[in-house]
Amino acid sequence: MQPQHELTTPSDWVCRFVKLIPAGGTVLDLACGTGRHARLLAGLGYRVEAVDRDESHLQTVRGVEGVTVRLADLEGGPWPYASRQFSGIIVCNYLHRPLFPRLLEVLEQEGVLIYETFAVGNERFGKPSNPDFLLKPGELLEVVRGQLRVIAYEDVFVSHPKPAMVQRICARHDNV
Repeated sequence: MQPQHELTTPSDWVCRFVKLIPAGGTVLDLACGTGRHARLLAGLGYRVEAVDRDESHLQTVRGVEGVTVRLADLEGGPWPYASRQFSGIIVCNYLHRPLFPRLLEVLEQEGVLIYETFAVGNERFGKPSNPDFLLKPGELLEVVRGQLRVIAYEDVFVSHPKPAMVQRICARHDNV
């Protein structure tokens, strides 16, 4: 079980770049968990689509003004956003590589992708330790290469909120 801090406190990386998302836009909080980022975004005036496969997690964000909740299996079910476009996409502590092309397809022009998850080397600090759930060196850069303009990228060790190896990127859908 994750410490309560991790369930409620937004990521420092997301907080650093969230205001780059076009004001008043709609943001997809993918695999939102308990909605820590959905609440942050709604509080900043964004319309938020919070999606997760765990109904109990979604209950914690249901009823938050500005947040629409969607229960969906992002790995085994149909992609629920084929006809949508988003001003921003937030993904934290989640990795399902087949979704990378779909995320780029639904990010509108001038939209911002903020992605942060575990990287190779994290197995030294605990879970996830399965290579299927750890980004390879430079992987997020390769995902956006030629499609988005990289604003910031890191592949680093962090000690907060717990020791981990993470890879994170903030990139904008500009004319590249």
